[in-house]
Amino acid sequence: MNKKLVMATNNANKLREAREILAPLGIEVISQREAGADCEPEENGTTFAENALIKAKAVYDAVKLPTIADDSGLCVNALDGRPGVYSARYASKGQECQKLLDEMKDVPDDKRTASFQCTIAYIDENGETTMSGECRGAIGYEMRGTNGFGYDPVFMVGERTMAELTADEKNAISHRGAALKALYDHLSTK
Repeated sequence: MNKKLVMATNNANKLREAREILAPLGIEVISQREAGADCEPEENGTTFAENALIKAKAVYDAVKLPTIADDSGLCVNALDGRPGVYSARYASKGQECQKLLDEMKDVPDDKRTASFQCTIAYIDENGETTMSGECRGAIGYEMRGTNGFGYDPVFMVGERTMAELTADEKNAISHRGAALKALYDHLSTK
């Protein structure tokens, strides 16, 4: 196994999570920018797996190193699964939580269930595979917490939002953490 893995992202938060979970394998996770891949493929898939594979293939083709990419999003039951694969494009950057809270303002407690979904695609010289993770919770009524990003401040797990958890607590239960643990298991057999 090559000890260097490229993550098809320049998102510092996603990189940190991947580095923390894969570190025990002695794998150095680098961003696509650090690897020299300057590409932003259009994520036009209709599933998290399709979008993850689109990103992983583009970066792998550019650098020819083992590559991972993730696609993730928030699926809200009261909104028929929206924003789903369109989570990143649901609202203007920084306005996602407020738009979601506005849409959910009249939804009662028992109908506020939601889940974070994540699929990670892994590509190397031997082919490609995907693995997924999920974290179930509910949508809160206000933004709380400063740890985390995206929809974390409104996604409740128990009595706290994802943004109120420590990095270790979040990695232990998050959708990306679960998918990265599946990747960890996959890579530990290589």
